[in-house]
Amino acid sequence: MQGTAVQLVRVFPAGVNGGNPAPIVLDAQGMSDEAMRAIAREHGHESGFVLPPTPGSGADFRLRFFVPLHEMEMCGHATVGALWLLRKSGRWTTDAAAVETLSGPVRGFVRHAGTANEYVEITQPAGRLDAITDASQLAGIARVLRVKPGELRAVPVFNAATSRVKTLICMESVTALDGLQPDFSAVQALCESIGSTGLYPFAVESLEERVFHARQFPKSSGYPEDAATGIAAAALLFGLTAHGLVPADDRIVTVLQGRAMGAPSAIRVRFELDGAGKPAGCFVGGAVSA
Repeated sequence: MQGTAVQLVRVFPAGVNGGNPAPIVLDAQGMSDEAMRAIAREHGHESGFVLPPTPGSGADFRLRFFVPLHEMEMCGHATVGALWLLRKSGRWTTDAAAVETLSGPVRGFVRHAGTANEYVEITQPAGRLDAITDASQLAGIARVLRVKPGELRAVPVFNAATSRVKTLICMESVTALDGLQPDFSAVQALCESIGSTGLYPFAVESLEERVFHARQFPKSSGYPEDAATGIAAAALLFGLTAHGLVPADDRIVTVLQGRAMGAPSAIRVRFELDGAGKPAGCFVGGAVSA
């Protein structure tokens, strides 16, 4: 079968052992769903598979994504990692690429090409925000995260999404965020009850520098925590603006994730502005290493 050569990259690394590992297959044509899922199970990480685009789609590449338990519509870090490998292999040579995913079209860009600062950035659509106001649901979130009194900021908890719904929970401090020890056995049931694919608590490091910390506890990926979650960071950007923490401009916001796991990661997110200067979507990007 074609497409069984797996290349492992680390996406969004920001230190030793940093970034989210992503197994990538650059030629997955002919692979079955079960073969793709088996690779994700073997490696224990979100995995990306590059296929020829659907005729008439206008895309340059089609990507599919699997975690050990199921297929995902979109995976930000696996998309960034796949595009980085496609560029390194000479299969992507332009400044921009059109990518077909189950969640819809994605545009990829290489920034600062040919320099030491080169990195890959992808697009996400405008975020959707729904405040969780049900007292029993809010109590359930606090109970599953095992937060202590005073550790949560008195701001709305949002279900937010650019492609997949993440629950944004604002912590009072980075220390409180790092100290979270969730009841992992209860995360899936909680996420199902609130319509989310993962809990994404976050905290402010610097409003002036636009640096935030976050952790991701997925609903049912087959592992308890993610080192870097591009789709969640994209959703967080819209939540930060709703909270009044970040203005709606095109300056980069840095989301640091994975520190509590010993896998420090840094995700760059920024708004994509329309002709009137208002957010029409966002960009998600960062470094990749092999």
